Amino acid sequence: MRRYDGRRVLVTGAGSGIGQGVALRLLEEGARLVAADINEPGLAATVEAVPADQRDRLHTVPLDVADPESVRTATAAALEFLGGLDVLVNAAGIMRAAHTHEMPLETWNQVITVNLTGTFLMCQAALPALVDSGHGVIVNFSSTSAFGSVPYMAAYAASKAGVNALTHALALEYVKKGVRAVNIVPGGISTGITSGLNLPADADWTLLARLPGWLEGGMLGKPEDIAGVVAMAASDDGRYMTGTELRVDGGALM
Repeated sequence: MRRYDGRRVLVTGAGSGIGQGVALRLLEEGARLVAADINEPGLAATVEAVPADQRDRLHTVPLDVADPESVRTATAAALEFLGGLDVLVNAAGIMRAAHTHEMPLETWNQVITVNLTGTFLMCQAALPALVDSGHGVIVNFSSTSAFGSVPYMAAYAASKAGVNALTHALALEYVKKGVRAVNIVPGGISTGITSGLNLPADADWTLLARLPGWLEGGMLGKPEDIAGVVAMAASDDGRYMTGTELRVDGGALM
C-alpha cells in the first residue's frame, strides 16, 4: 500500500516507541519524511531501521518540543528538506509518576510543557505550511488517561486532556482551510516511556489492572498497532474524519 506517495510528513518523537513506529510505517507507504527527536542516538537507530532504498526520503533533525526556538529551527529545517508539509504527527511526549500530593511542581510543569505546550508549539509552527498544502493533517496523541481514571499520573492525564481540547479547537478553526486534526488515543503500549516509568514504591497495582486492555491476553500493545491507525487517519482514507478521537487500547475502556 502506497498511500503516502508524494506526501510530506514531519514526525516528532521519532527516535523511539510510537513515533519511530509511525515514521517507519509512513516511509514504507511512500512518504518523504522528517524524523525529529531530542534523542539523537534514537534518531540514528531509526535511520538504521529504515531499508536502504527508503533512506533518500528520510531526513532527521534534533528537536526539543519544549523549547520554542528549537521548534522554529527544526520546523524550518523540515520544510526546507520537504519543500512544504502535508502531515504533522506529534508523537513526542513524556510520562512521570508520583502520588499527587507529593508531586513536585517542577515535575508537573515539565509534563505539561512537553506534552501540551510542545504539541501547541509544533502545531503553531507547522500550520502555515499545512494550510498551503490544501490537504494538511495534524495527528496529535492523547491517551486513555484523559478519559479514564489513572492513578499516580495526574500531570500526564491533565496534559493529554489538554491535547484533546487543543485538537478539537484546531479542527474547527482550520476546517475551511483544508486542514484536518485528529487525536490518537493509545492505551497501554510497550515503549520506553512505559517500561521506564517509576511508580511510587507503595503503588497499589490493583488500581492499574485495566491499563493493558483485554486483547492479546491482556498484554501491552506495540508501536506498530498505533502506526497503522495513524497511517489510515492521516491518509486520504481518513479524509472525512476531523475533530475526533481514535481509541486504540485493547478494549481497556470498554
